Amino acid sequence: MKAISAKVTPGLNLGSTVIASDNSGAKIVKIVSVKKSKAKKGKQINAKIADWVKVSVKRGIPDMKGKVFDAVVIRQKKSYRRLTGERIAFEDNAIAILKDEKGNPKGTQIKGPVAREVLERWPQVAKIAQFVY
Repeated sequence: MKAISAKVTPGLNLGSTVIASDNSGAKIVKIVSVKKSKAKKGKQINAKIADWVKVSVKRGIPDMKGKVFDAVVIRQKKSYRRLTGERIAFEDNAIAILKDEKGNPKGTQIKGPVAREVLERWPQVAKIAQFVY
């Protein structure tokens, strides 16, 4: 996975419920695991902006409910620092569900802003966003 140009503070624990901000059919999802992450033995892994996560659908259309999908974190409430010195924090925690492992999104549009760090790592996801912040 490509590195991002920000000192991101992890803001989402495993088991956190977040909003699915795309039009894939899921509404509320729960973070199950973080893909390609490393931690010391006994330390719980956290997710941060532009991370690849596994999510379980809690609320949404009936055929998606209970299923597990890959997703990307596109917004987080916890503030993080960009290399320019500015601090960024969003109103909510949100993800976009992926169709395959190459990073193609399942939905066709994303409601709300997407972080610039997502554009660096997942250009296909940022392409369907309303605007990148």
